[in-house]
Amino acid sequence: MTADEIGTRLGAHVEADELLGLVWLVAHGDEVATGAIGHRDDGRATPVRTDTIFRISSMTKPLTAVAAAILIDDGVLDPAEPVDRLLPELAGLRVLAHPAAEITDTVPARRSITVEDLLTFRLGWGMDFADFTPKPLDAAWSELGLGWGPPTPAELPDPDTWLARLGTLPLQYQPGERWLYHVGAPILGFLVARAAGKPLSEFLAERVLRPLGMVDTGFSVPAAKLDRFGPHYSDRDGARVVFDPVDGQWSTPPVFEGGGDGLVSTLADYHRFARMLRAGGAFDGVRILSERAVAALSTNHLTAEQLAAGGPNGDGSAGWGHGVGVLLSDLPDGPRAGSYGWSGGLGSTWSNDGEVTGILLTNQTWSSSGPLPVFATFESILGEIARRGQGV
Repeated sequence: MTADEIGTRLGAHVEADELLGLVWLVAHGDEVATGAIGHRDDGRATPVRTDTIFRISSMTKPLTAVAAAILIDDGVLDPAEPVDRLLPELAGLRVLAHPAAEITDTVPARRSITVEDLLTFRLGWGMDFADFTPKPLDAAWSELGLGWGPPTPAELPDPDTWLARLGTLPLQYQPGERWLYHVGAPILGFLVARAAGKPLSEFLAERVLRPLGMVDTGFSVPAAKLDRFGPHYSDRDGARVVFDPVDGQWSTPPVFEGGGDGLVSTLADYHRFARMLRAGGAFDGVRILSERAVAALSTNHLTAEQLAAGGPNGDGSAGWGHGVGVLLSDLPDGPRAGSYGWSGGLGSTWSNDGEVTGILLTNQTWSSSGPLPVFATFESILGEIARRGQGV
């Protein structure tokens, strides 16, 4: 499939005004094709470019998991270790008697949360993809300002305050019992920071970003690079509105470095990260991560019962590794079983499928019903390339 063919299929979504702009990358082995379509602004004055910086939201999670895996490789963290030693705020937790119970209706936790629980999102806190019914815990979560929904880095407190507030709440489920989305990632990021003795941003920069040459990835955009950064948009009652302006929440370093959804990045940067994983943890002769760690990251850890109760996509076709989704069966018109990656609710997605890597970055938040239609088109393109075994 040629770059022109890919651009035509993706560009149809921009022409239909589904979104203002997007950039894409498709790699098959050493062959790489990229493209930029549309504009950064709703006035359509500034085109997007392949080096435009985007908010990648939950595509942050795999980088946080890799940071933790590096500390496991170093012997600083043990997957089976309770997090209580480094996160005493989470010691002695209680658990709701049932998920919809009042927050005072609790039972003791059977065991502590472990590092592995954070990596696999089985700590007992998080979004339940099988049940979005409002519950008493949701209200308590909001009252404490812990953040629940689209990322708002400037509105969240510093890590110590956030963890102290979190520790006052009961778990939704017993540790290890259920897969629940997101909350494990910011906690994991703060665990990495305490284990390393420095902020998550510094550890990521030293052990991941600089060794990989990811020069445009971070928790904010420096003033000198704001000319490559654009506003981000969302839908409100059928109208496109600004979710975050250029000089908004990602224009200054936050006190809350969200390991679940806080990073910005570019096509080239994230491709370097994807290449490192595809190569078993090494990049240009530099080893970032052990092959064992990459295997653990890209292998499903959820049981059949946990998948049936509500896994990453609700139908059992995808499991969860360490910070990434893992396909357990071929998508009818998309990536194949064994592929892994993740998407961001602010309009981004990435996957590694054998020799095929795909990255799509946009400036439009998902709708209330899920990903924009352009994501299905991109998945279809990746599936066709992987199945044909042809280059781009």
